[in-house]
Amino acid sequence: MQIDDDTAQQASDELMAAIADKDFPCLGAKSAMARGTLKTVVCRSLRMAVDDVHIHTELIAWVRDYQQDPSGLRSLAVVFAGPDDLDEEQFETAMWGRLQSLAEIDDRRRQPYDSSVSLDPEDPHFSLSFGGAAFFVVGLHPAASRPARRMPRPTLVFNLHDQFERLREEGVYERMREKILSRDEALAGSINPMLARHGETSEARQYSGRLVDDSWRCPFHDPRADDARH
Repeated sequence: MQIDDDTAQQASDELMAAIADKDFPCLGAKSAMARGTLKTVVCRSLRMAVDDVHIHTELIAWVRDYQQDPSGLRSLAVVFAGPDDLDEEQFETAMWGRLQSLAEIDDRRRQPYDSSVSLDPEDPHFSLSFGGAAFFVVGLHPAASRPARRMPRPTLVFNLHDQFERLREEGVYERMREKILSRDEALAGSINPMLARHGETSEARQYSGRLVDDSWRCPFHDPRADDARH
């Protein structure tokens, strides 16, 4: 069963409306939406693999489009029609299920892992890689404890690492980051304790938005890690 056009449009409109809200803190998402470089892909269930090949194909195309025009900020938001009743741990489990599947598809399609990042989720330099490009993922869902992570439907936002490296080179990244942190604190009443710069701690801890302690271990294993040992 495919997503019908009305449901897809509604899911996309809900996401855009949430980002457009004046209190939504992420200036990068607002900028991408204003520029028309925030693309939404609407799929069926976060707990099902039925749309994973389609999602991966969209990610590959997203990488190629960025390589042709790397200007500005852009995000690919994969919005799932459901389920909308997952708690934070259930969302995290389903999210990593999708990301694991996407990594296996990337491997089967013989895509290289971005050599600028680590494929070990325990490494501070870890990032996901699709189509040879590193991605940071932001998980959003109705039951998120952080207000900035709450969305009407389960959503995975894929951001290319390279665009943030370009912002650093342009001297823009730190200023934008500080503004986002300030806006997030105003919205939630506190700074997000899970936020860290790339290279300080594994970004895998940040993807779901759930507060985790030092005992947490990422439930992800890229199949290319096995090849690297041989």
